[in-house]
Amino acid sequence: MSFLQDPSFFSMGMWSIGAGAIGAAALALLLANTDMFLAKPHKAALEYLEDIDLKTLEKDAVTFKAKALWEKNGAVIMAVRRPGCFLCREEAADLSSLRSRLDELGVPLYAVVKEHIKNEVKDFQPYFKGEIFLDEEKKFYGPQRRKMVFMGFVRLGVWRNFFRAWNGGFSGNLEGEGFILGGVFVMGPGKQGILLEHREKEFGDKVNLTSVLEAARKIRPQTSASEEK
Repeated sequence: MSFLQDPSFFSMGMWSIGAGAIGAAALALLLANTDMFLAKPHKAALEYLEDIDLKTLEKDAVTFKAKALWEKNGAVIMAVRRPGCFLCREEAADLSSLRSRLDELGVPLYAVVKEHIKNEVKDFQPYFKGEIFLDEEKKFYGPQRRKMVFMGFVRLGVWRNFFRAWNGGFSGNLEGEGFILGGVFVMGPGKQGILLEHREKEFGDKVNLTSVLEAARKIRPQTSASEEK
């Protein structure tokens, strides 16, 4: 047992423990930056989205079925993760940059939020050139809600998104729930269905704007029987 009295033995043991801890941390960081542990999104059915209850944001709120947003002309809809998030504001501004081309196609631009607190929606509105509605039951964030919590802060992609938005001059706050991930939908009118469904996989995972326009160009507006005659 004389080796126990050798200081180098303990030094080697501590070094081994330290190296093991560093290796474990490196492995955890590596795995956190893969999609292995990300919750896989479930595609939403048209019937599921049609039946969602939405509310207007004025004092005397009106409740209506979501299908009213796209029933005649289709729609582009952003499910906002958190209005005060600077990454969400960046994506809202990006989608709003398509507004003139969407107008030419006759396709409206909308957003839904999952909560209406303080001035968050009002402060978000300058970034988004469309009407905003409340989805209290968070159905647009389903059918299976996906969350990103602490993993988001060790993903390199998230940090790249942070710096991209910061460099773009976007800022925000920490008000409200921001862990349930959002997305973007392009809806065809009537039963044409879901033409694009983008589910945010991590904070700041923006929809591809070219894909949004391509999907919007596929929209075939509904015509009434009288117009067809």
